Amino acid sequence: MNRCTERLYNGLIKENPTFVLMLGMCPTLAVTTSAINGIGMGLSTTAVLVLSNMLISMLRKIIPDSVRMPAFIVVVASFVTIVQFLLEGFVPSLYDSLGLYIPLIVVNCIILGRAESYASKNPVIPSIFDGLGMGLGFTVGLTSIGIVRELIGAGKIFNIQILPSSYEPITIFILAPGAFFVLSGLTALQNRVKNKAKAKGKTVVEAGGCGAGCSSCASKCGNAGSGQE
Repeated sequence: MNRCTERLYNGLIKENPTFVLMLGMCPTLAVTTSAINGIGMGLSTTAVLVLSNMLISMLRKIIPDSVRMPAFIVVVASFVTIVQFLLEGFVPSLYDSLGLYIPLIVVNCIILGRAESYASKNPVIPSIFDGLGMGLGFTVGLTSIGIVRELIGAGKIFNIQILPSSYEPITIFILAPGAFFVLSGLTALQNRVKNKAKAKGKTVVEAGGCGAGCSSCASKCGNAGSGQE
């Protein structure tokens, strides 16, 4: 597995930010009332991740260590502003649905974590694929939660009626408690699949680092600076 493919696999499977590392829980629980909201927030975050990782990697030898976090925030905030304007101009309905959570991408721990632990220490191309992998993993997580919540809570997926008109929606699933129920259910399902695979003797890749992966870690341990999660 080459380095770029490994970065994609890392974000999608090994250290999926939603189901493995449990990062970015605020937008995960708040905006996933529908599948379209989940995929919209996920792709917006992916765009910011890829672009910020790319620029931070390009500037990694220029940005002084003493101001690296403020510099990272400025870079991320610039790209978030661009994404916000694009959504407002071209997808106003999605912009209205996501609301405050678009500018809050600036402080999403996934983005700052990847900037600190990977992009600031590695070349441009692997950093782009690292951001793409983490972003797509986040998108898959949010979209999956949104699909389940929308299906059970409204009988629809992507606003298309799936269940018969006689179905009585369980509205709690499109309210705040529903997000916790669905997240815990999908995480438990993932863990069950992993445990069954282990019982059959199959190799199951676990998140590396200090027990929860290095993407959210700013410590100076051996794994945090290596980029080899």
